Amino acid sequence: MYRSVAPATPRGGLPSDSGDSVVTLDQVPRWSDAEHRSTLEYGSEDPSFSNSYFADPLTSSSGAESSGNGMVSRFPVDHEINSKIYLWRGNPWNLEVDAVVNSTNENLDEAHSSPGLHAAAGPGLAEECATLGGCRTGMAKVTNAYDLPARRVIHTVGPKYAVKYHTAAENALSHCYRSCLELLIENGLKSIAMGCIYTEAKNYPREPAAHVAIRTVRRFLEKQTDKISAVVFCTTTSSDTEIYKRLLPLYFPRDKHEEEVAISKLPADVGDENGETIIDERKIRIKPLPKKNIPKPPQAPVELPVSDVSLIRRSSTYLDSYLDPAFMSLIKDPDQRRMEQWEKTAQAQTGWNCAKMLGFGDLGGPPLSAAEEYSLHSRYLSKANSLNLSEIAEMKIVYRGGVDSEGRPVMVVVGAHFLLRCLDLERFVLYVVKEFEPVIQKPYTIVYFHSAASLQLQPDLGWMRRLQQILGRKHQRNLHAIYVLHPTFHLKATIFALQLFVDSVVWKKVVYVDRLLQLFRYVPREQLTIPDFVFQHDLEVNGGKGLIVDPRTKYVYQRPS
Repeated sequence: MYRSVAPATPRGGLPSDSGDSVVTLDQVPRWSDAEHRSTLEYGSEDPSFSNSYFADPLTSSSGAESSGNGMVSRFPVDHEINSKIYLWRGNPWNLEVDAVVNSTNENLDEAHSSPGLHAAAGPGLAEECATLGGCRTGMAKVTNAYDLPARRVIHTVGPKYAVKYHTAAENALSHCYRSCLELLIENGLKSIAMGCIYTEAKNYPREPAAHVAIRTVRRFLEKQTDKISAVVFCTTTSSDTEIYKRLLPLYFPRDKHEEEVAISKLPADVGDENGETIIDERKIRIKPLPKKNIPKPPQAPVELPVSDVSLIRRSSTYLDSYLDPAFMSLIKDPDQRRMEQWEKTAQAQTGWNCAKMLGFGDLGGPPLSAAEEYSLHSRYLSKANSLNLSEIAEMKIVYRGGVDSEGRPVMVVVGAHFLLRCLDLERFVLYVVKEFEPVIQKPYTIVYFHSAASLQLQPDLGWMRRLQQILGRKHQRNLHAIYVLHPTFHLKATIFALQLFVDSVVWKKVVYVDRLLQLFRYVPREQLTIPDFVFQHDLEVNGGKGLIVDPRTKYVYQRPS
């Protein structure tokens, strides 16, 4: 069933730098072509593959005796699927396949990746992984393979295991394998080498993990047989090898005898049609409506205790016994929800086309509900916390100040530092969400320095609307005021448009401030870090005696001659 591989033909006739040779699929044992245990000679195998510690379900006498129970196999013999399965001991990085799987962590760090991958692929792999923005548990992302014989590397993040949450861990692990196979098809690839997606650090038991891996692959191949040509299960230890040798016949039986034995040897729960563990509490229970009974003659009323009166009232109609009104009142009819969504979209698309034509940006799209805004904000915050946004912080566009005259925290925005031509707006939004999160939990204030900002390109109203949706309603509710220093006519017109097209609640909180000394009435100078050019701009615009003294640093700024 499992044979040692003959010496491989090296790529280009020479071994790789690490001393490993490139192995092609025709050198890897195919599951359907493997010899039966009854004729397998173990003497020719690696002695580390010894099976003495593991009971073989196919040679167990109890299995043969209990197999003829007339039960239908949940994994019947399928020679076409079996022909696509391979079992090989060794690192996947040496296989010449379309894609290899890397088990890593959420940050796709080289230190937490499968051992030997980055060394074999070269430095380019780590550089590309750093641009992916991380990966969530149970999901997968694809990169180039660089110096590997494979064409692509698919990175996935396995779950942590705890006995209390074993079902969630099983389903997350199943999703890892399924995500890898889905990415394989999406990228037009057909063969994949998969190592064991679990690590000692995450405490996932080896044999339960192998059950999840094998049954998930089996269920996926049942639906996508024509799109995948080969799945290679790769093991690197003798214990993993023996586990796969014992479990593969249960999910990929090669004849009727193996299928019958597997019926009694399979676990009670082998998952749903995708291989995921079934959770009874989450099943949708649909009961038929009862037939309308012929009314019976009235009977004498029966006196009931007061405690039972509420139960009788709740069951006053025959539908109430099947539908919980407290639950049903929370859920709208799906068709009604869909119709309302269509109406919102159509109304938004027809209502704001004029704004886009005037250069205000895309203001279309239906308004978001509170739940949708919360979900949007949570996704951005989670992504922002996983990224290094230090290059945005160094630009000093947005930073935390002290408190205003009434003790509210202050966020400072410097318009002249907002260089639209050289700024990644998506990463800037992530930075804003991350910086604003601890502040918007309670009333706060924004100070915006528009000094010399009129020389820079500014984002359109559509982008401002999107940013406000991402910040959410908590930002709208807790914002006390936006103090705008040195406003221009164009800025005032823009804010007026924001009041009309974006949000009248937030943008009516704008307070225009023409002089620095006037701003200090609202926010004490010692609470602000102000760039030098703001003082110079104040002197140029407001004139005065030709100088202004910074109360914080005691520096005297003179008006240019």
